Amino acid sequence: MSASPLHPTFIAELDRDLVATSGTTRVVHAPFTGEPLHELPHSTPSDVADSFARARMAQLAWARAGFAHRRAVLLQAHDNLLERREMLLDVLQAETGKTRGQAFEELFQTLSVTRYNALAARPTLRGGRRRGGIPTVVATRVAYKPKGIAGVITPWNYPLSLAAMDVVPALAAGCGVVQKADDQGALSVLALRQAFIDAGVPRALWAVVAGDGAEIGGAVTDRADYICFTGSTATGRGVAEKAGRRLVGASLELGGKNPLIVLDDVDPEKAAADAAYACFSSMGQLCVSIERIYVERGVAEPFIAALAARVGSLVQGANYDFGSDVGSLTTPAQLLRVQEHVADAVAKGATVIAGGNARPELGPLFFEPTVLTGVTGEMACFAGETFGPVVSVTIVDSEEEAILAANASEYGLNASVFSGSTARGLRLARAIDAGSVNVNEGYRASFSSIDAPMGGVKQSGVGRRNGREGLLRFVEPVTISHATGLVQLPRTGAEFAALGGVMLVMAAVLKGIRRR
Repeated sequence: MSASPLHPTFIAELDRDLVATSGTTRVVHAPFTGEPLHELPHSTPSDVADSFARARMAQLAWARAGFAHRRAVLLQAHDNLLERREMLLDVLQAETGKTRGQAFEELFQTLSVTRYNALAARPTLRGGRRRGGIPTVVATRVAYKPKGIAGVITPWNYPLSLAAMDVVPALAAGCGVVQKADDQGALSVLALRQAFIDAGVPRALWAVVAGDGAEIGGAVTDRADYICFTGSTATGRGVAEKAGRRLVGASLELGGKNPLIVLDDVDPEKAAADAAYACFSSMGQLCVSIERIYVERGVAEPFIAALAARVGSLVQGANYDFGSDVGSLTTPAQLLRVQEHVADAVAKGATVIAGGNARPELGPLFFEPTVLTGVTGEMACFAGETFGPVVSVTIVDSEEEAILAANASEYGLNASVFSGSTARGLRLARAIDAGSVNVNEGYRASFSSIDAPMGGVKQSGVGRRNGREGLLRFVEPVTISHATGLVQLPRTGAEFAALGGVMLVMAAVLKGIRRR
């Protein structure tokens, strides 16, 4: 079954929740069929300005409501998402073309993010005592104040989980949100938002706008008190420049060309099955998916044969159930990029050992998961991010060669090591230049560990989402200190002369007893 199960009335109800007065719309197509899914209203810069003004009013009351209230609302939103899971899976598939299983993976991540931030906000952000400059003479506390309104710019590939990973901690911290949703993922974002509104999040506190990326995304960036952006490195640089000029903070998760090292002590069949999922989940349209494999020569032949067989056996289709292993690309631009990368590689001498062809009989945007060997530096897919179902496999002669090759990239978002020895895998993992490294998993081990920070190094971004770090993005620390009156701090030369020696002795004692 490839026809969208979404009822037009249901779609219209979601679309009406966009802040949009321009009168213009854009037809959004269903990836599985190419047929029109809905006409999405587009917002104006004035809509963005109005959204910020209303969100600021709502945020004052939301921040004053306190941690207990926000926790209760977010936990109810979690339950709403759980109850609406089948509808949310339908919406995700209809907009992105991913399989039911990979849509479920995204929904599960969204539930985890919501639950974690609901429960972690108070212990992380309640503040508390810090050591004063002179113990007993000065008392110091740190408090955290919400930054205000977060501007969240979300891509189309994981509209539920990537939205939640920025929006939910912002709400938990007491902030409001104005979110610019990608046209192709707007229905998923709006369905997510509705679950939170029904749980008690004020409607004005979380506004959603849509439209041209430069115009509407730029308007969000120009007004936000903190900016969360997920997307390409090129666009991220522009967002960072705007944030820098305004002296506001930003977290940017950008591109990746993620490597997988396969060591010679693996079970080649298992490693191939795990590698195939790491490369082709959501058709490779995932910032942390694997695009480069470096396999040690001792296991290269059986691993490559097993990988080709595994990829060739994947069931590809347009199913609103669990009948497919891989789905469709999401947009015509993605299909074109994949076709260009494969054609360029083949023309310059690469070999296709699995896939390599479009599947128009399945739908307009289907392309086979593709494995290449013989990829060299002059090919577009060698260093450039494909963001599609294409992976290159290169044979290496040692761990050292594998590490050097893995690190020879301007990107550093995610990486993986497969080994029969966990200790060996962990040892290599520590040598890789990436924000997240997985051992014997492609990306899900770190991606699902929402108590740990996630983000990139080098050209893969700045800042972190998830964990304490993801919550602390949305608050300003305020240090509040007071003199206890036990001893008067020196003010004159005579008072310094009288107390200076005592203070130096105190410094030596504090060092001696290892007091910070």
